Amino acid sequence: MAKLTKKQKEAASKIEKNKLYSLKDASSLLKVVASAKFDESVDIAVKLGVDPRKANQMVRGVVTLPHGTGKDTKVLALVTPDKEAEAKAAGADYVGLDDYLQKIKDGWTDVDVIITMPAIMGKLGPLGRVLGPRGLMPNPKTGTVTMEIGKAVAEVKAGKIDFKVDKTGIVHAGIGRISFEADKIVDNAHEIIQTLIKLKPTAAKGTYIKSIHLSSTMSPAIALDPKAV
Repeated sequence: MAKLTKKQKEAASKIEKNKLYSLKDASSLLKVVASAKFDESVDIAVKLGVDPRKANQMVRGVVTLPHGTGKDTKVLALVTPDKEAEAKAAGADYVGLDDYLQKIKDGWTDVDVIITMPAIMGKLGPLGRVLGPRGLMPNPKTGTVTMEIGKAVAEVKAGKIDFKVDKTGIVHAGIGRISFEADKIVDNAHEIIQTLIKLKPTAAKGTYIKSIHLSSTMSPAIALDPKAV
């Protein structure tokens, strides 16, 4: 096990062991314990009482964070020529089709989100091995396969993110930056937690929200009280 640095030990000492914090207190404490010289990402990890191996207990969705992610999300719009102007006007960083399909085939994946049209999905199929592992494959369920290209691009740029429970039953998501005011971190965290609650599968039994942890890129995790949230 790697040894903790002096800063990490100091940060950990400010978090009470076995204490479950309120979302408000955790958000304020997170800003105190974060010590990196860069603007760290704020992340949330929610352990759900589901079995992801069963299709009727899969939890996946999208949420628009009230205060955005604090990150300049790079969007690629793979569209036909008649949709290019719409995508550019909405703020897409890269717009085109065949040239970008070839770039992806050659290994280029320097984007955060790809938005496309239903008619284009057939061309993306062969690129699944490149896009799939990186979480870049467009999906109608997350709103990234649509005819409303401008709307989809604008929503992503405004802070719309998609999430999916992993094989261990945990949902991980970036919900802001440590430079955010504590209240904004609270709002963003509350939004994704409430969205997860609404998405509770009917097949899930017992406790649904088992644990919630808030952390920044370099800080220890702070445990939240699920009942309080």
